[in-house]
Amino acid sequence: MDAVHEQTAPSAGPRAVQISASAARRIAELRRKEGKDALMLRVTVSGGGCSGFRYDFGFDTARGEDDIVFERDGVQVVVDAVSLDFLDRAEIDFKEDLMGSYFAINNPNATSSCGCGTSFSVG
Repeated sequence: MDAVHEQTAPSAGPRAVQISASAARRIAELRRKEGKDALMLRVTVSGGGCSGFRYDFGFDTARGEDDIVFERDGVQVVVDAVSLDFLDRAEIDFKEDLMGSYFAINNPNATSSCGCGTSFSVG
């Protein structure tokens, strides 16, 4: 089943981040390699990059007070409430192509993005 379990930020309507099957498999694989079942993919949005904002990916075992956790197939992705404003309805994917293997964001909120795929702007 292709379900995403979501939590919502306090005093906000339902917001969601999708996790592709490919991303869930890769997160699970990295957790196994690290030997840490509590490892979560943390996705943040920060100012910078060639288009104004950039995506940052990292792994974490701790959750902050303003973090929202999304789950698929037993793996978790954690997004802070501010970043979720930019990531609402986005899909986190894992790609393997000629450029290499990497996490990517398919973001309907981005009005443009740069060629690197990690930088975007909003209208």
